[in-house]
Amino acid sequence: MELRQLRYFVAVADELNFSRAADRLHTAGPPLSQQIKALERELKVQLFDRDRRSVTLADAGAALLPKTRALLDQADKLRRHTADLSDSEPVRVGYVSCVRPILPNEPPG
Repeated sequence: MELRQLRYFVAVADELNFSRAADRLHTAGPPLSQQIKALERELKVQLFDRDRRSVTLADAGAALLPKTRALLDQADKLRRHTADLSDSEPVRVGYVSCVRPILPNEPPG
């Protein structure tokens, strides 16, 4: 199981709509749905009850949602903590364009 799949699960649980969750996650609906199905296969539980018109949390989804939120919160805290441990400063790269436009009938140079 991947953190991304767990984030997808939480987004769908919050929205109770795959299209809105996909918009919120800046992804397309089919990959979101595939990841939720893959997560359900791996966990061997059905997280959502879905039909053409509605999505609701299944019993297993409702039971796992608080623990999933806590796990994602811990993962975010770990990411912030490790960023604080880094000794290096971020490298920033930039450039300045020094090419001036060539006007018609003007020699280059």
